Amino acid sequence: MILLNAAPFDFTLIFVMMIVFLIIQFVIVGPKQKKKEKENKEFIANLPNGAKVMTSSGIYGKLVKKDEQILHIEVDTGTTIKIDINFIHFEVTKTLNAAT
Repeated sequence: MILLNAAPFDFTLIFVMMIVFLIIQFVIVGPKQKKKEKENKEFIANLPNGAKVMTSSGIYGKLVKKDEQILHIEVDTGTTIKIDINFIHFEVTKTLNAAT
């Protein structure tokens, strides 16, 4: 078994694929993600106290208090939990009002 005649590996294809990936990332994916982050910040900023929300882990509750990065959610009478502001999935109040 003689492997001395093997051609050297050409990195041109890998380089071109990396360039295409970077172009797709910065032109298509990046702006969409920034837009979604901006919409989420506006959504959280506009949440009123008393709004019924669902967390990303599926916990339903009523928004009692907003701090800078922490939301206080009442899940039962007298039971309040603190969650990070990034884990609010959606507002249930709007969904309930739309259904009726």
